[in-house]
Amino acid sequence: MIVPLLSLACGVDLRYAVGASLVSVIATSSGAASAYVREGFTNVRVGMVLEIATTFGALAGAFIAGFVSTSVIAIVFGIVLLYSAYLTLRPHAHATETPGSPSEAATRDRVAVWLHLYSTYPGSRGPEPYTVKHVGGGFGLMLVAGVLSGLLGIGSGAVKVLAMDQVMRLPFKVSTTTSNFMIGVTAAASAGVYLHRGYIDPGLSLPVMLGVLLGAFAGARLLPAARTHHLRWVFGSVVVLLAIEMLYNGATGRL
Repeated sequence: MIVPLLSLACGVDLRYAVGASLVSVIATSSGAASAYVREGFTNVRVGMVLEIATTFGALAGAFIAGFVSTSVIAIVFGIVLLYSAYLTLRPHAHATETPGSPSEAATRDRVAVWLHLYSTYPGSRGPEPYTVKHVGGGFGLMLVAGVLSGLLGIGSGAVKVLAMDQVMRLPFKVSTTTSNFMIGVTAAASAGVYLHRGYIDPGLSLPVMLGVLLGAFAGARLLPAARTHHLRWVFGSVVVLLAIEMLYNGATGRL
């Protein structure tokens, strides 16, 4: 949400908004990720495996951004946001079989078993087990997420959440926290390219980073008690509004 807010509400040049967003993404991931790992929500193994794809994608996206107009970037951004909202509002039931049971063993992804990606997360009645599916499909989408991160400066958190939530069938809270764990590395890869090109303004990036960091700590405290249904609708509604604004301003050449 940072790039649309800076560019639409504050009139910041889109490329500088992207640079500031990447810096804030690094701070967000660093600040909140430790809390999520400590509480047992983050699947560190999944994050480390998928980060290989997003880092390569981020470098490619940041390179492409230097040759694409801001109007095109805004339109692509809007389309990505709309699709993100659409998929987010389509919840699914994740697998909760007990590890080792016949049904669970039959549905496990072989790569997930080989890499020991399955895990548990804190639930209302104690640790809840879950399986990890379609690792290959998730890896491919993470490459796309990395490209979008470098091109749009979004940290690609939304796409990462959707890849883990919809494709790999991780629980929504595990998807969001694992995405938060990953986005700092992805953003750092992109930010290096933007810094080299002079698109990171410290006077803009510092206040954005501090504000987002405070919000990240507050969000980490609220997440354990939050209802997944409410998280989906808040996320989806805000994203739709920002997507419409980005599409309109990109199509009319205002960005």
